[in-house]
Amino acid sequence: MWDNLLMLGKGIVAGFIIAAPVGPVGVLCVQRTLHQGRIAGLMSGLGAAIADAAYGCVAAFGLSLVSNWLQAHEATFRLCGGLFLLFMAWRMLRAALHPEPAVSAARTYNERPIACFASTFILTATNPITIVAFLGIFAFFGIGAFGLSNAMALWLVLGVFAGSSVWWLSLAGLAGAFRERLGNGGLKWINGTSGLLMLSFGLYGIGSFLLR
Repeated sequence: MWDNLLMLGKGIVAGFIIAAPVGPVGVLCVQRTLHQGRIAGLMSGLGAAIADAAYGCVAAFGLSLVSNWLQAHEATFRLCGGLFLLFMAWRMLRAALHPEPAVSAARTYNERPIACFASTFILTATNPITIVAFLGIFAFFGIGAFGLSNAMALWLVLGVFAGSSVWWLSLAGLAGAFRERLGNGGLKWINGTSGLLMLSFGLYGIGSFLLR
């Protein structure tokens, strides 16, 4: 029992560490929270957390065949992720140039929560290098993927999901606290800045594919 709890604790730390670096998913989570509300931010964070848990599952259960296939096709995933980021950047920049009325924006997240979830899941899933990061963190904690029982691996994956979720929920909650202070001008600035950041991330992903 104590070994399982230890795996849970290590998984929580690993999930938090993997989720914490600022990247396109973090930008998207904050932008959606500020523009559409906490529900949109929470659903976005949940999509990323489940994708992190899926990669953590591959690392924890030692699924080398899946891991090797994902890493072998990393360049293709980068291209797909980069193109998707460009699409998201276009939507944000369009919202900045042609802002919607506040009432309409407030209704958006209630109509498309699955879209918020799916987009961040896709963005996180198109970064198979996450498996390498998990393997490195697990090694640092002295966790041998092939030496874990199924029960211990399961507790480790649950911890990864919990740690990642804590980060995304905290980020969405913090961003939500500032939402009421933003007027239409503030939302326009947030959309524009987020769009430019997403554009940069997308171009970097496509460039890394072309220059591989």
